Amino acid sequence: MKKLIQTIKDIWSIEELRNKILLTLGFMAIYRLAAQVPLPGIDINVAQAALKNQTSGGGILGLLDMFTGGAFAQASIVALGIMPYISASIVVQLMGIAVPYLQKLQKDGESGRKKINQITRWLTIAITMVQGPAYITNIYQLIPSEAFYISGSMFWLSSMVILTAGTIFAMWLGEKITDKGIGNGISLLIMIGIIARFPSSFIQEVVSKVTSSNGGMIMILLEVIVWFLVILVCVYLVTAVRRIAVQYARKTVAGNIKSVAGSRDYIPLKLNSSGVMPIIFAQAIMFAPALMAGSDNDTIKSVGIEFSNMFGLWYNLLFAFLIIIFSYFYTAITIPTNKMADDLKRSGGFIPGIRPGKDTGEMLDRVLSLITFPGSLFLAIVAILPAVVVKFGLTQSWALFYGGTSLLIMVGVAIDTIQQINSHLLNRHYDGLMKKGTKRKSVA
Repeated sequence: MKKLIQTIKDIWSIEELRNKILLTLGFMAIYRLAAQVPLPGIDINVAQAALKNQTSGGGILGLLDMFTGGAFAQASIVALGIMPYISASIVVQLMGIAVPYLQKLQKDGESGRKKINQITRWLTIAITMVQGPAYITNIYQLIPSEAFYISGSMFWLSSMVILTAGTIFAMWLGEKITDKGIGNGISLLIMIGIIARFPSSFIQEVVSKVTSSNGGMIMILLEVIVWFLVILVCVYLVTAVRRIAVQYARKTVAGNIKSVAGSRDYIPLKLNSSGVMPIIFAQAIMFAPALMAGSDNDTIKSVGIEFSNMFGLWYNLLFAFLIIIFSYFYTAITIPTNKMADDLKRSGGFIPGIRPGKDTGEMLDRVLSLITFPGSLFLAIVAILPAVVVKFGLTQSWALFYGGTSLLIMVGVAIDTIQQINSHLLNRHYDGLMKKGTKRKSVA
């Protein structure tokens, strides 16, 4: 505890780092405040009651509500949250594989990155213009007409403008956190939305166990222990790497008969190179079977209902299978092993026992394929874990924190933020967060 307190003091003593943290907390507080501001023109009590009933049963709407920190179910001005920007980023990233113009921008350095960001922003507005009407239609279907203070085209126009502005505002906050604060702003906004649901979900679980005499506080303690173990597994899943040893050839110093010995390094291939993207892709695909629930055919309707239940058996079997498939797909398109091999060859490096060039690329691709399978399998297990723990009597809202996208996002963002804080501490001659918080001697 003393080491932790000393580390916090070290963090606070660095003015630049302190200002970055305070700025980040301030922007996140503004975002949470905006999530409490409702859309004008409706009876907010009626709207929230209807939307909360729709999202309380879990499902994809429950996940959207979790990612927006409850703004989706509160008919907030930021009800769509940052999700349109995430969708736009995914589309631009995938288009970068096939569109030559985007490929050229990716190679243009900082100027190309700015243009790609601008394209992503415009695409975010376009996606918001599609998701906004769907959200407003959902409100119209759930809320009785007498609950609307403004109706017709006036409500549609004002709500569309406000929802679009809310998404742009959230996107702006995320970019400002990334530029001026600490950590990745977009990811932090998603994480703070998920964390905002944590207290109510945990209290609901405690009340459920205590009032129904279903194990009481002993069961709560066991659930918390298991939850920490799951977090530990997620940390290993996010940070685990397979190191490929690399040897760099000797270099002769100009004007000197002596040669510099070649250095040894390694290429870190992550066990889970695709992060949470396979889960996001798989959840998008799972929309299609759920749409069959509205069919007039009894057989198709029953299949749709089965795949609409995110805690059901068949839903999770298909979900896990899609995660494994998309893990290979996303890894293949984001990690160019042939380019890695060419860059290694140009820099004078080689893998011992492997011929530089094509053979190195094939070797890296083979190793990456081998480690992707256990990584995708662990990712699938973590993703379907909420459906497993529900069978042991956990409430659905609390079970969502036992795995899936929410837990992986929280772990990944926390690790990334800690690493950035560590870099600031080490640059100022302090030990990192995971070490003792004592001041190191400056090396002159």
